[in-house]
Amino acid sequence: MKTKAFLFLTMTAFLGACAVQEPEEQKVPFQTYSIEQFLKTVSMGGGYFSPDETKLLVYSNETGIYNAYSINISTGETTMLTDSTNETVFPYGYMPNDERFLYTSDQGGNEINHLFIRDPEGNITELTEGENAKEVFYGFAHDLTSFFTGNNRRDSRFFDVYQWDIETLEPELIYKNEDGLNLSAVSRNERWIVLEKIHNDFDTDLYLVDREGDGKPVLISVEEGEIRHSAADFTPDDKKLLYLTDEGSDWLHLMSYDLETGERKEVFRPQKWDVRYVYYSHEGTYRVIGVNENAVTQIIIENTNTGEKLEVADLPEGDLSGVSFSRSEELMQFYIINDNAPSNLFVYNLATGEPTQLTDNLNPEIHANHLVQSELITMKARDGLEFYGYLYKPLEANPENQVPAFLMIHGGPGGQSRPTYNPSKQFLVNHGYAVFDLNYRGSSGFGRSFSMADDQKHGREPLWECIDAKNWLAKNVDWIDPEKIGILGGSYGGYMVMAALAFEPEEFAVGVNLFGVTNWVRTLKNIPAWWESQKFALYRELGNPETQEDMLYEISPLFHADQITRPVIILQGANDPRVLQVESDEMVEAIRNKDGIVEYVLFGDEGHGFTKTANRIQGWNAILAFSDKYLKGTASE
Repeated sequence: MKTKAFLFLTMTAFLGACAVQEPEEQKVPFQTYSIEQFLKTVSMGGGYFSPDETKLLVYSNETGIYNAYSINISTGETTMLTDSTNETVFPYGYMPNDERFLYTSDQGGNEINHLFIRDPEGNITELTEGENAKEVFYGFAHDLTSFFTGNNRRDSRFFDVYQWDIETLEPELIYKNEDGLNLSAVSRNERWIVLEKIHNDFDTDLYLVDREGDGKPVLISVEEGEIRHSAADFTPDDKKLLYLTDEGSDWLHLMSYDLETGERKEVFRPQKWDVRYVYYSHEGTYRVIGVNENAVTQIIIENTNTGEKLEVADLPEGDLSGVSFSRSEELMQFYIINDNAPSNLFVYNLATGEPTQLTDNLNPEIHANHLVQSELITMKARDGLEFYGYLYKPLEANPENQVPAFLMIHGGPGGQSRPTYNPSKQFLVNHGYAVFDLNYRGSSGFGRSFSMADDQKHGREPLWECIDAKNWLAKNVDWIDPEKIGILGGSYGGYMVMAALAFEPEEFAVGVNLFGVTNWVRTLKNIPAWWESQKFALYRELGNPETQEDMLYEISPLFHADQITRPVIILQGANDPRVLQVESDEMVEAIRNKDGIVEYVLFGDEGHGFTKTANRIQGWNAILAFSDKYLKGTASE
């Protein structure tokens, strides 16, 4: 599902976090842990069955950088398959008939991803041609004789679609993209291709290509008005396309489009909340629907033959995600994550009804009772708009022992704060800082109207909402020190930090800015070429630098740096293609020229979001030291 343009400026791996447990419930005395200990908790993802269904292919940062691993389903034994020490490795899946696997990697976080294949002997072949070409993986064909990718070698703005033969590894161009249409789905019989056109965050169209016809894209979505459409999956019989839309609603719901007649029918519509995704198992026996219910995914798994819902008993509490079935449909793999427990991998045997936990990723040095769950808070902004946040309370906090706090601002615009495990969030809470993870206006997942409420209002209404949230904490939470509330965020959230310090300089005690935009004019004029199809969506959301430069100038903190009076720390990746290093360089220089307090941490081998454990350790140690000095009150203002 496509939401707002939050792919542009999201907080990625650097911010790597359900009622609060009281100290007397602990089995061991409370203690604080280092960021090194928190980051020894393994972060992992993926989960692709091997052809014989005895192993799962995953990625993990166990060594400090993401690499590919296999996990034996029977024994839980983990085997490292790649040993990169410089670049992150993210696998896409085993080849259908052997244990070769595909993976993607870029260079230093530059996001120019290339496609590679590794054989069982460890030999690696790069499949992407062209140093500056970017390759995206779309998935395997249903008959498992080929796979699909997008490549922008011909035109850096657009991704042409290629179909690769599994045996020869030769690509065939099947769609030349000259109109900014992105591949969304391919039917099982490979006759039909669905392409998506992004006009803006709330207006997307679907085009259908009949490969047995003239091969030209035909518009199949509703033309009039701004309506979101997103392809989900084809039905197993290839007779209908399932798609998500908010036509006539504030919420995304599931519809079907008959490929023969063009008839549309409603398939599934929750009373409230967005449908996030829909897909089928390989043989079509199971259909998976994910609903984004107040920032927690509720998953519905239905047996398409019987209509019965699949219920898995004896599972830990948490958000279930990443569900997929083996080709035989005898096994199902998934992850469970909670905000006080990291993501762990499970396999469920559909014949016996037995779930098996394959990983226990929490660092054993950390006692589980020392991690905290969040409390969902609902409040109203000054104009009456209802908004939300997840509040994390340090275990030692009470009215007699008030603690400082951070508003944590997610990226985007259009991201969403969710109650899932985040080591940096737990690190701050463990060291005595409350964290209020905010879903302000413009966040996705709370309806179309809420998501649109920030359009071209950046630096104003969304920022005022942060101030309203800060004031709510100061007034209503007696265990938070009202004079010691800071603001922290990454990417677009980093912009919000700098906007708060520049436009409302007396509101927050300190700021922590991770690779945040400070000059919208430059940023929007330097959008990476491969985002051409999303460029006008960003202009609609933020402003057009060609026609609204004055407005963008006014909301850019760099040009108002002389108003910043509170201490700030800025962290930046030198290879960031979204928020260029010069953004942070100039902001630091401007603050220092006015004798302001600013600390600067620059990583030469990172991009937009910091993935290397050593860098994350350095960064969060710097943030903690800064916060202890300037927010806990050991330094005078």
